[in-house]
Amino acid sequence: MRVALKIWRQDGPQTKGEMVSYPLDDISEDASFLEMLDLLNEQLTEKGEEPVAFDSDCREGICGMCGVVINGQAHGPERTTTCQLHMRSFNDGDEIIIEPWRAEPFPVIKDLVVDRSAFDRIMQAGGFISANTGAAPDAHATPVPKENADRAFMAAECIGCGACVAACPNASGMLFMGAKVTHLGELPQGQPERNARVISMTEVHDEEGFGGCTSLGECTRACPKGIPLNVISQLNHDRRHAGFGSPSH
Repeated sequence: MRVALKIWRQDGPQTKGEMVSYPLDDISEDASFLEMLDLLNEQLTEKGEEPVAFDSDCREGICGMCGVVINGQAHGPERTTTCQLHMRSFNDGDEIIIEPWRAEPFPVIKDLVVDRSAFDRIMQAGGFISANTGAAPDAHATPVPKENADRAFMAAECIGCGACVAACPNASGMLFMGAKVTHLGELPQGQPERNARVISMTEVHDEEGFGGCTSLGECTRACPKGIPLNVISQLNHDRRHAGFGSPSH
């Protein structure tokens, strides 16, 4: 198949970027989207041109590194990670527009690569539990009701890809943060620091420049792991319980 690519090219955070067009032929419909970009980069390298910078790691839909905006949709037309998107989701002759995540807290490093370390700083603020050192406790030493365990596992599926931020008109990170707060808040081990956790994480979220949630739901529709919007309700519940107050946004 043949496609016409329009890709955002930007040398660095302080330089002005632009869309650049690249025709690409002989693509297998079974190729992944990233394999298609690999093919483009091979051709650019052979011509002595600068290859397109993009993030990837596991290429198995687990690490969350590969996110880009494709034709205006985070991760593209399918509800999956970019690495698990295949060219059969497009038609022969399609124009495909590829951009980085567009959000102030995710500045462009180069081309399609953005700096998502703001998520790391949110996690450092409270996305953990404190535990005594020594031998690991027995797996069944602390019983967890199945309903709580199921919800914790659901929230833990968040891979921190940033699609929720890219899809949100406000560039809110509250689905990501809600997933992390819900994951730990459903477990007994997460209770001692529950109030401090939500306050610290929310403060860093706002300091990093993420916007507030207005419950449009674009975040959960873009989420490749299907994290539901109600984790934000859990986040707001914990904020009020911690005395942080209801979100002003």
